[in-house]
Amino acid sequence: QLQKQQQEIESMMNAIFKGVFVHRYRDVVPEIRAMCMEELGTWIRTHQASFLTDGYLKYLGWTLHDKQGQVRLQCVKALQALYCQQDAAAQLELFTSRFKARMVAMVLDKEPEVALEVVKLLTMMLETMQEALTEEDCCQVYPLVYVSSRSLATAAGHFVYSRSSSGVPGAAQEQFRSSSGGPGMLLVVSIIRAVVPVQLHEHAAYLVDSLWECAGPRLRDWDTYGTLLLEQEPSQGRTAL
Repeated sequence: QLQKQQQEIESMMNAIFKGVFVHRYRDVVPEIRAMCMEELGTWIRTHQASFLTDGYLKYLGWTLHDKQGQVRLQCVKALQALYCQQDAAAQLELFTSRFKARMVAMVLDKEPEVALEVVKLLTMMLETMQEALTEEDCCQVYPLVYVSSRSLATAAGHFVYSRSSSGVPGAAQEQFRSSSGGPGMLLVVSIIRAVVPVQLHEHAAYLVDSLWECAGPRLRDWDTYGTLLLEQEPSQGRTAL
């Protein structure tokens, strides 16, 4: 009987979806479109067995292109609720491959609040889908540590810190593996190599401010800084800070 009731509920929800949502998610009133995206996100999050499929996710992906910021914002927030869950994120591979380019491009959204939430979304992707974002994708986010918006710069700082904390890639890791600075040096060098080449900025304090909230203790690791500043082994490909 319980299974029968479950099937009836799912049938009713599908009828509502096809009879109401499919027509209203493109409504001329942006508030209605935003409401549709918010509720779709709730359905997918709370009934993943039935709605966490590409047949429903595609509506979130398509609406990332909506001309109204409030609608795009609801899409991003709905996706955040999914990408922050390891199990749910594992089922988003196809969606990610289809819409990742759009999500990355939205870090430059004209609406500051949307751009902020997108950076938070990409940070979640780093943590639950480590291979989803390429270095090229990440380079679109790094320059945001220098923007004048404190909230956006801080979110970008979290992204950089999360990316750097996952380890220094390739040759860089080998170069510093045996260094006396240990993990602290690895992190500092990774941050410097990631951010500095992207956009040299005359106000280095911007970078420090953006990282302070998430990496304050690392930024006060004076022993590591001293080791880096005294480093003089160019033969091993290492240069002084």
